[in-house]
Amino acid sequence: MFRHGRFGPIEWAAVRRPRPGEAVCGDHPVALDIGEDAALFGVIDGLGHGEAAAAAAQRAAEIVDVRRAEPLDVVIQRCHQALTETRGVAMTLARVDFETDALSWIGVGNVAADLVAKHPVGVEVRSSALLVGGIVGYRMPQTLSASQVSMSPGDLLVMSSDGIAEHHLESIDFAAHATTIAEQLVGLYGRETDDALVLAARHRGIS
Repeated sequence: MFRHGRFGPIEWAAVRRPRPGEAVCGDHPVALDIGEDAALFGVIDGLGHGEAAAAAAQRAAEIVDVRRAEPLDVVIQRCHQALTETRGVAMTLARVDFETDALSWIGVGNVAADLVAKHPVGVEVRSSALLVGGIVGYRMPQTLSASQVSMSPGDLLVMSSDGIAEHHLESIDFAAHATTIAEQLVGLYGRETDDALVLAARHRGIS
């Protein structure tokens, strides 16, 4: 299962698959435009796997869609309020502002987000989202705030659920399309015990 597209200078793709042997995936991608000047990306991971996880992730995605223009911490708080009767989710959101090339991100739980660039000897991790402990819909930290870094042409944002094994950033093919990158990472690093999702978003430098 995959989705792909482009918002302004950002080429993006999301690839996911359910836990082997199951038909429903509890990991959900977010890729939304915010007017003509920004885009919102994210990965929502329903706790566990199966129908209950998928229902929680889908509900969170619906809230994010409606609230996409609000500050990231407010969006997550809205999700928390709406998910109290569900299993809950881990989620990380990232907003890219095209005019300033600013990347703002925020995460609750264990959905990883890394900004990487091509390096002569491999992959350079330019920055990683600071994740705070908690479960959206069940237990939230007292304070929640987004951090910000710059995103330059050529940079690649990689967001992944915990169904993707560690060290997945080591073998990125920067010559490939975002869809191929996401497919390769899910295929190579997807855990057999969980749902798996990777969202890749690359700054192409032109709108």
